[in-house]
Amino acid sequence: MDIYNFVSFAGLFVLLGVGWALSADRRRMNWRVIAWGVGFQLALGAVVFRAPGSRAVFAWLNDAVLAVLSAAQAGQKFLFGALADGAAMDRAFGAGQGFVLAIQALPVIIFFAALMALLYHWRIMPWVIRGFAWLFTRLMRISGAESLCAASNIFVGIESTTTVRPFLARMTRSEFCTILTAGMATVASSTLAVYVGFLGDTFPGIAGHLISASILSAPAAIVFSKVLLPEDGEPVTLGRSVRPQVEPAAGAIDAIVGGAMAGVRLVVGICALLIAFLGMIALVDLGLGQVGRWVGMDGGQSGTLSLSWLLGYAFRPVAAAIGVPWSDARLAGEMLGKRLIATEVPAYFDLAAALKAHAFQHARSPVVIAYALCGFAHVASLAIFVGGTAALVPERRGDLAAVGPRALLAATLACLMTGAVAGAFFAG
Repeated sequence: MDIYNFVSFAGLFVLLGVGWALSADRRRMNWRVIAWGVGFQLALGAVVFRAPGSRAVFAWLNDAVLAVLSAAQAGQKFLFGALADGAAMDRAFGAGQGFVLAIQALPVIIFFAALMALLYHWRIMPWVIRGFAWLFTRLMRISGAESLCAASNIFVGIESTTTVRPFLARMTRSEFCTILTAGMATVASSTLAVYVGFLGDTFPGIAGHLISASILSAPAAIVFSKVLLPEDGEPVTLGRSVRPQVEPAAGAIDAIVGGAMAGVRLVVGICALLIAFLGMIALVDLGLGQVGRWVGMDGGQSGTLSLSWLLGYAFRPVAAAIGVPWSDARLAGEMLGKRLIATEVPAYFDLAAALKAHAFQHARSPVVIAYALCGFAHVASLAIFVGGTAALVPERRGDLAAVGPRALLAATLACLMTGAVAGAFFAG
């Protein structure tokens, strides 16, 4: 172990300290949730990075995901032809210039959404989710409904809330905070496939790492939701397991069609958010660039004043606290800041570009960043999850809106904790 492993380990407690300081009620801390949640993360981190044979497992898992990803691209290659072939586009437009996000990456979401719907129909996913939910309920003594929703979010997105729809109306504010936090701290399998597509060529074993990151973030989400908004009521399903409420499909074909249509809506939503938020960032950069010219930041050694530049310095101490070496912390800070305001998609895209350009001075930096970015913890996601949940239980819209910002903060801290766990066990 080197000094950065200890820095990352200490960063876990720094993040917990931040959460405690910002808690709505510091006298109601559920220390069982904190102890088991952090312990679960550390145990899984030790298995992922230090257990004998873990590298072989990661290699197998990565190859399996890449094989499925290759099959997933068959449909888009049929539809878009050479436009969907990254190698062919690079030959036509130059190395690194042929990537088209909307054609080569995002359509994969449709396939994985359909695949997950089929696995739900075959009762495979409900069985896996109930296993995770049982573990969270028994170890942390939280309600079965929020355990089930947190477990569902490891594999799916906003639709995970529908698995606990019968219990939403009677949930406490703390349970709502957990549900929203778990949704924003994890990533759906469909979008995870997009990040694997970005990083597969430059980050060995990225598929296994991202799957591990999504699992690690679930208990972290529970921890920080309960730290920032401790339970002050009596949840209806406290300490007992509940079954997921899944909309039944008429058959396998119906499940695939329904999943594909849901994937289309997700792709359109991602495109809309990227167009809106990246455009807004470019507009802000225009103004900041003008200010920079007035103060002498004209692109020379001092750099160009931009939102990325500001976020890099603002989040640099945060990146350093979770174990990113200081020389790489500004670049990491830019990615963490971009995830918060512009979704994780461009942040992972920047990570892939930085790896191709050999921009990192330390091998541990991209690993810690990849784990810390693995979540929907951004401003747009707050609106999506609050709005989506409120649509299921409109009479609790006020409570959802009230706990939403606190849930976003909890999700951000949870993702950072996942990065710190990766940094604590990273061994090269």
